Amino acid sequence: MATPQPKLGRPTRWALALGALGVAGVLATARWLEPDPRGYGTHVRLGLPPCSFLAVTGTRCPSCGMTTAFACAVRGRLGAAWRANPAGTLLAPTCALLVPWLLAAAIAGRPWGFRTLDLPLTVLVVATVALCLLAWTVRLLLGGR
Repeated sequence: MATPQPKLGRPTRWALALGALGVAGVLATARWLEPDPRGYGTHVRLGLPPCSFLAVTGTRCPSCGMTTAFACAVRGRLGAAWRANPAGTLLAPTCALLVPWLLAAAIAGRPWGFRTLDLPLTVLVVATVALCLLAWTVRLLLGGR
């Protein structure tokens, strides 16, 4: 007989709900922003400074183009999103799927499809970092800026 899955505590459930709102806010902001035609730099429209790594090295950093990729992806411009940042192109729809998953886990008190939150959240963080670094490595090997 399987052991029943323990319910998540109230603070964890609130954190999941706030996380869902935060991720939805990122997607809404991406929809609101007009993507920079260069394929990077859209974030400066939020009052953030330009990429220091790019300014110093002349090479885009692993997250360069991420905001632009999100802004393109939420508009369905997947080719432009991919050129801006392949990782961002894959992360944008992942975020769209993450919002209902987080809300469902917050409401039900259990992470849908998993016994605990450890595995899905660890995989999400590791995959995001690996994806960003892989896309950056390929960009560097292809000589792209």
